[in-house]
Amino acid sequence: MIGKSRILTLLRSVISKSDADQTETVFIGSYSDTTRYANSCIHQNMSEYDTGVTFRVALDSRIGIASTNSLAKDALKAALKNAVEIARKSVRNRYFEGLPKPAKFKNIPTYFESTASYSAKQRAEVVRDIGRRAENLGVQIAGAFTTSSSEVAILNSNGVNCYQPMTFAWMNLIAMSDTSSGYAEGMSRNILKLPFAAIEETALKKCLNGKNPEEIEPGQYDVILEPVAVASIMDWLSLIGLGAKSFHEKTSFLSGKIGKKVMSSEITIFDDGNDKAGIAMPFDFEGVPKKKVYIVKNGIAMGPVYDSSYAARYNSRSTGHALPAAWGSGPLPINIFIKPGNKTKEALISSMKNGILVTRFFYINGYLNTPKALMTGMTRDGTFRIKNGRIVGAVKNLRFTESITAAFSRVAGVSRETQLVKNWWEDIGCCSAPSIYIKKFNFSGKTEF
Repeated sequence: MIGKSRILTLLRSVISKSDADQTETVFIGSYSDTTRYANSCIHQNMSEYDTGVTFRVALDSRIGIASTNSLAKDALKAALKNAVEIARKSVRNRYFEGLPKPAKFKNIPTYFESTASYSAKQRAEVVRDIGRRAENLGVQIAGAFTTSSSEVAILNSNGVNCYQPMTFAWMNLIAMSDTSSGYAEGMSRNILKLPFAAIEETALKKCLNGKNPEEIEPGQYDVILEPVAVASIMDWLSLIGLGAKSFHEKTSFLSGKIGKKVMSSEITIFDDGNDKAGIAMPFDFEGVPKKKVYIVKNGIAMGPVYDSSYAARYNSRSTGHALPAAWGSGPLPINIFIKPGNKTKEALISSMKNGILVTRFFYINGYLNTPKALMTGMTRDGTFRIKNGRIVGAVKNLRFTESITAAFSRVAGVSRETQLVKNWWEDIGCCSAPSIYIKKFNFSGKTEF
């Protein structure tokens, strides 16, 4: 870790000499260690260190952006100079109202030394012990175990001055036999709270109970989607429909439907970067404090999230959801929560007469028809048949093709248990998801495994 004082002092010295009217700099530094394993053997220990500094400048209302991976002063000055030259050659942005002003953000503990100091030996011992226990059951394991520490700093010439250190720990586990596989994962900023025993138990149990799956025909089935499956859908839903860009371009399922019912009243989706129950991050990549935003509340469309640029363009206010300046998809929610229900997962299973339990999806494509949130993907690593309230055996994997808004309108129950699931943003976001019971979920194809 470089540390707050050194980073802010260095960046402040560079932007203080900027030729632009307004200047912003964003520093991201990450230190990541990963242990990968397959066939119950570790095959890779990887350490990665990276830094990135991005400058965004404004000359009148012309914007320029340039980046460097070097912290050498000459490299930083060159990147800033490039940003200024790009701005000089850019067209005016009539929506630009200036870089954000300073604002207070919450002091949230996001760095844990126990995670930052966790060693390759410790990761290897965890994998070794799980592998030995799996071997005794005739099962092999594969997956990855990552620990990381990172720093984010944002400064601008208007006085924004933000710094946040973070740690992150994540493990996924695939247990495999000749005819089955089971999956589980867990995450936390504090390695001491990573639920190793639950990850192991869940993956092994799914694998052992999933042997010799039966083939079933595609069609509409009642389903219970477990948290990892729900979260993978939410990743795509966020990308295609929950930000201001897609909303105002009318490619979002929210477009034209604010105040109208778009899902079951049991579904409430919100984003909250200040909630320590998730992977909190108190400000966005413009240094704007994050706000809690209800996107769907009791099934009613409430609205998307904004950064300062889209807020100015559409006469709104930033909700603290800016991504790095070079990102092209506008603001997005990355600290997503789905409000839990009042039933246990076991109660949801008990209430199902004939259906399917889905552990997770992969190869999801959410671009089929974004205004309808139409997606396709495949089940994986634990797909089970439920009859008369009991899991009676495994089924071969199925492909789904379904409108998620339509599916989320046919909800028959939401579990009160939730799980944090890693999303695309890793150490700055996640999804807190329950299990969801959906009626008549459409499976459009099948597999041979």
